[in-house]
Amino acid sequence: MSAIPDIAILIGRFQPFHNGHAGLLRQALALAERVLVVPGSAHQARTPKNPFTWEERAAMIVGSLAADQRARVAFLPVRDYYDDRRWAAAVEKGVREHCGEGVKRITLTGFAKDASTYYLNLFPNWAFHAVERQGDIDASRVRQLYFAGDFPDDLTALLPENVARFLQDWSQGADYAALRADWQAIGQYRQRWGNGPFITVDAVVTAAQHVLLIRRGSPPGRGLWAVPGGFLEGRERLLQGARRELQEETGFDAPDTALRAIAVFDHPDRSQRARIITHAHWFDLHLDTLPKVHGADDAAEARWIPLADLPALEAQCFEDHFHLLNHFLGVVE
Repeated sequence: MSAIPDIAILIGRFQPFHNGHAGLLRQALALAERVLVVPGSAHQARTPKNPFTWEERAAMIVGSLAADQRARVAFLPVRDYYDDRRWAAAVEKGVREHCGEGVKRITLTGFAKDASTYYLNLFPNWAFHAVERQGDIDASRVRQLYFAGDFPDDLTALLPENVARFLQDWSQGADYAALRADWQAIGQYRQRWGNGPFITVDAVVTAAQHVLLIRRGSPPGRGLWAVPGGFLEGRERLLQGARRELQEETGFDAPDTALRAIAVFDHPDRSQRARIITHAHWFDLHLDTLPKVHGADDAAEARWIPLADLPALEAQCFEDHFHLLNHFLGVVE
């Protein structure tokens, strides 16, 4: 007979926490005295795929538990790095720091749903306890029903009571309205253009301890900060396209001589619009004063942002652009 785990790890986005997730959590609580829930996609801007902050998701989970269970459950939020190795290392580090030296028997528990749960295979040093599917419920379907614009009874039946109440109340607010507009825009985009893959080009421009960002002018992501960029045109080279997009959106054209590095960002989940592979170009200007810029084309605003302010903007950045910036500039660990 195998030893009882010191702690069970339950990883998921829980967007939102539904009855199937609640069943997984019950299995984890039956397996170990302590459960560490790892809400993924933490610290990022709200999107139709990730509408709720990790704190809101933790509150959904705690609110679904009996009083005697709440003290047995803790939370470890982890951001998306769009880099599986880096993400898994961050999870393992967070678990070690949470558990301390006295915890030896760590068991990962979960349901291997489909390709989206490949992350369950990224922790070979932990035991794995597989559980069966807890009801025919899928968070994608829950979000589809939620952003369709009403709150049908068949949606309520998929959720713990406290989560259903939260979602009903939240649907009356400005964040829901903005995300519903994003959800509609993404649907229209896919209907018009398909699922890709597409090639885009981006320009990360730094000067005098600042980085040049634009604020998006239309959904999806209206009002969020982004790196200047867009789709590569038919006869363009990558560098030519990056410079063109930069000039169109900010009124500034970086010289070729300022190019410091190029990186490809190709994670399948980096964009909800389609499969979009981008080539980011880092231009580092050796200037003492910042060039004048202005928002144009589909950019509502262009602004030089102090590098020291970037960590505070993580939850205000479009798609994976914070991590794109982090790749070049080392914003967070």
